[in-house]
Amino acid sequence: MKSRLMAAVLVIVASAGVATVFAQRGVTQRRESSSQSYTGNVRYDGRFVFVRMSYPTSGNSRQAPWAHDYYDGEYHFLKIMQAVTNVPVHIDESSIMHFSDPELFKFPVAYLVEPGFWYLSESDVTTLRDYLTKGGFLIVDDFPQRAWGQFEVQMARVFPEGKWIQIDATHPMFHSFFELNDITNIPTAYSLGSGPQFWAMFEDNDPKKRIMCIANYMNDLSEFWEFSESGRYIVNDSNLAYKFGVNEFIYGLTH
Repeated sequence: MKSRLMAAVLVIVASAGVATVFAQRGVTQRRESSSQSYTGNVRYDGRFVFVRMSYPTSGNSRQAPWAHDYYDGEYHFLKIMQAVTNVPVHIDESSIMHFSDPELFKFPVAYLVEPGFWYLSESDVTTLRDYLTKGGFLIVDDFPQRAWGQFEVQMARVFPEGKWIQIDATHPMFHSFFELNDITNIPTAYSLGSGPQFWAMFEDNDPKKRIMCIANYMNDLSEFWEFSESGRYIVNDSNLAYKFGVNEFIYGLTH
């Protein structure tokens, strides 16, 4: 009953107050196309910070691939996290980091999008390996089918012996906050492949241990977060996207 009541207010909460957030930050504050950490990142104070990972791009496009759905997606999502959980959240600010940034180790969950364009330097490989083995959790979203090859190559550099295991609705991640007993009904904003799937890399390749990286394969949850206040997608689809996202972040914060 509790989950149903919270689900009913998800999209409403995401819309409420967003104009204030935008006014505080300004819509053109960040448009970096490089892989550098943002100089205005949130200083660690124990509260949850949404950390978006950057990587090198050509800089010729209007928006770098790693910035897709930025920044509306995370700010709408942060409103939901604040409303439905007791996690202390930075609402009106988030961080952009590159994979070699030592500050990353202060934050338990990192978020990456468009992995088909992703490339890691040697120092990135080392830092990401250390981050994940020491307890960090990487969520990979906005993940079309064509992106798997590049993503797999980069992660194989991080964990040469790592294995990808597809998880189903019985995994604890889908019950970390909301009870998600059906993961076949995930909404898709546009064609990303044959159907949404979740693939995990576990600590020591052991499905009984914690997930270090979750790949939202053929998913784009943040597309629904970004446009949840616009009416582009139906409320039920946006709510489901929020619930899957909340569960992933809560799992990362608690494992």
